[in-house]
Amino acid sequence: MAPSMSSTGKSAARSAQGSKTLELLARAGYAMSGVLHLVIGVLAVQVATGSASSEEASQTGALAAVAETPGGTALLWFAVVAFAALGLWQVTVALSGALETSDRLKAAGKAVVYVALGVLAVQVVSGASSGSGQEESFTARLMQSPGGTLLVGAVGVGVVVTGVYHVVKGWKKKFLEDLRGGTSGHVGRAVVQLGRVGYIAKGVALGVLGALFVVAAVQNDPEQAGGLDAAFATIVEQPFGVVLLVAVGLGFAAYGLYSFARARYARM
Repeated sequence: MAPSMSSTGKSAARSAQGSKTLELLARAGYAMSGVLHLVIGVLAVQVATGSASSEEASQTGALAAVAETPGGTALLWFAVVAFAALGLWQVTVALSGALETSDRLKAAGKAVVYVALGVLAVQVVSGASSGSGQEESFTARLMQSPGGTLLVGAVGVGVVVTGVYHVVKGWKKKFLEDLRGGTSGHVGRAVVQLGRVGYIAKGVALGVLGALFVVAAVQNDPEQAGGLDAAFATIVEQPFGVVLLVAVGLGFAAYGLYSFARARYARM
């Protein structure tokens, strides 16, 4: 009897997980995520202090900033490979069948995120990224389609839930389940604190981002939606927004530093 697609997929996943090269590149993907979050954190602080526009504080803006540094183009091409490898690794986790269904779904979601980051890096390094307004134009097209408004609202709710999940994961230090060793001693305690602050700060930003999508759906106004740049702009406009955005920016930087530790100690 010919093997089923399910068994074939599991076999391919186990084979891929046995590749040391893929594991090494996947770990490099966590490190590149660290670079990205560090740059976003710096840009967020600059937005809060008025030394940068909110349009610059996005994933696209962060990748563009990396590209402008010496050797930045080569680093971005490496990021493309690393994000693709990390995305593929998450696919193998989702297909392996060794985890609960919820964990496999989370792995599939992470795969989409990392592959999307790789695609975005390709667009930036090749000059094909449209920069600011990209999210708004996509949301506008989506809302014009049948059921598009409901879908945008559902995406917003999903992002808010993801933000809450990040806050809870950081507060309860559940991210330690993603690590293997490396959390003892002074360095280990620093990693724990960086992860805790980083997850909470990222959760706050994601919560604001999701809320913007919900508002866009309720008001049927795609201009209300946006990316991280719009979320940061919304935060800084609130009472004590400058202080809050500086805290969020420092939190993103903390998440970036935590990601470097995760590259070394992640359970793979």
